[in-house]
Amino acid sequence: MTQPSTLYAKLLGETAAISWIELQPFFARGALLWVDAHQDLIAVAEAVAENDQQRVAAWLAAGQLSKVEAPLAEDLLARDPTLWAVVVSPWVLVQERVAPALH
Repeated sequence: MTQPSTLYAKLLGETAAISWIELQPFFARGALLWVDAHQDLIAVAEAVAENDQQRVAAWLAAGQLSKVEAPLAEDLLARDPTLWAVVVSPWVLVQERVAPALH
C-alpha cells in the first residue's frame, strides 16, 4: 500500500460533514461539484486540486463527477441527508455517504 500524498492528507483533514442548507449558497453560485458515492471523495478532490485533467474528464464523462443541478438540489433539500464536503477553491466537492452493506 502506498502512503497517501501530503495533499491527500491535507484534504482529508479538511473534509467535514455538512448539511444541504449550509451548501445552498455554494449551489446558488454554481460552485458545487457532486462526487458519486462509489468514488473516493478525497482522491477526486486531489485530482481537481492538481488540475489532473485526464482523471477529472474521465469522471465527468462517466457521470461520477458533475455540477449539482436543480433536480439533485431539490432532492437533497427534501431528504436532508448527511453530506461530506471538501473545498478545492473555487469548488466545493460534496458527496452523500452511503452506509456500507451489511452481510
